[in-house]
Amino acid sequence: MKKDNREGVAFYRALSRLVLPIAVQNLISTAVSSADVIMVGYVGQDALSAVSLANQVQFILSLVYTGIASGATMLSSQYWGKKDTKAIEKIMGIALKFSIGISFCFFVIACFFPEYAMKVFTDDPVLIAGGISYLRILGISYLFMSVSQVYLCIMRSIERVVFSMWTFGSALILNILLNAVFIFGLFGMPKMGIRGAATATVIARGIEFLICMMDATKFRVVRFRVSAIFEKNKVLFRDYLRYAMPAFGNEVVWGVAFSMYSVIMGHLGSDIVAANSVVVVARNLGTVVCFGIANGGAIYLGKQLGDGHMEEAKRDASRLCHVTLLTSILGGILILFMRPLIMQMVDLSQTAKGYLTIMLFINAYYVVGQAMNTTVICGIFRSGGDSRFGFICDFIDMWLFAVPVGFLCAFVLRLPPMWVYFVMCLDEFVKMPVVYHHYKSYRWLKNITRENL
Repeated sequence: MKKDNREGVAFYRALSRLVLPIAVQNLISTAVSSADVIMVGYVGQDALSAVSLANQVQFILSLVYTGIASGATMLSSQYWGKKDTKAIEKIMGIALKFSIGISFCFFVIACFFPEYAMKVFTDDPVLIAGGISYLRILGISYLFMSVSQVYLCIMRSIERVVFSMWTFGSALILNILLNAVFIFGLFGMPKMGIRGAATATVIARGIEFLICMMDATKFRVVRFRVSAIFEKNKVLFRDYLRYAMPAFGNEVVWGVAFSMYSVIMGHLGSDIVAANSVVVVARNLGTVVCFGIANGGAIYLGKQLGDGHMEEAKRDASRLCHVTLLTSILGGILILFMRPLIMQMVDLSQTAKGYLTIMLFINAYYVVGQAMNTTVICGIFRSGGDSRFGFICDFIDMWLFAVPVGFLCAFVLRLPPMWVYFVMCLDEFVKMPVVYHHYKSYRWLKNITRENL
């Protein structure tokens, strides 16, 4: 019993060293999103709705980054446990190859064809016009993010989470300050409205990229090498495709389906779109620690598995689930406590405020399902290279249940908007029994490293 207690204390200490910086990073990111919503909200409800829909393009791109990063984290954390830094450098090069190529495509769409991107999400000409002016500027930031997101991911996977936190956090805090300057025209700058929000993001992401490149010139444990992007390693490349592509597919399948929710809401009116843009911020605050646990857990368990500690990883995965359940319940309670403050922070129509009240209550329990599934699928399963299950599970759940039922309720049955939203928020609970069954099978418990790379 004493040994178990000592091991438990060691686990929570090690996990907290990974989770807390990641959670702080997530909190800063959510704070920036909150500031964006508040500042753009002062410009007007149409501006808020336009930015919310335009940001769905970056939301999809962020899911691409998550998929690319997941494959890199799965392999890098296990090779870090094995102390093979050369393999990690090669993995970074492979991830950059995908990240830069895909980001360039999104840059072209956002900067040169933004009207087509906006028409996917809404047919409101006012929202389309606002989104176009926003995307034309924002698209430049995708080029900076293509490198910085991969670099910071690799640094987190080798436990440099504090550096990642400070870099990411500094850029986002700068984003808040520049938002105020450019949106409202402070210090003699022109008043740019939503175009100012996009300009602030581009500058902040550019600074983030510069910090990463400056660090790369000094950090020698795992080196950033441009030549690694062009190197060929068939074994590692196949492994990366084997583990990253299902994770990439998982994120895209889930993310595009989640964006379909915005398509559905975009055709139900600007009131529900505006309310949803506020709810997303509240939900992110409620899950900030939970997602930190998922990311930190993937690194921690991956390192254990790479080092061959199978039984310890199995035991600590169970502890990870217990911690996630507790923090997700607390996150739901936090959303309820924040409700009066949130209602006062944004200037919405009475209809939008009515929607917002109901949506906050729904999200108070939705975050529990979202947090548990994220920790198990993206944290525990992926730590052992099992990304295929999540891809299949989310494809079936989102595309054979949530999206079709959402469209059916909205456009065939023509249910009230809040009933449509309630039905779409059942997706996490539908897949929970299947996720739990796969977890208990322990087929994810694997060492995926190789010798003599």
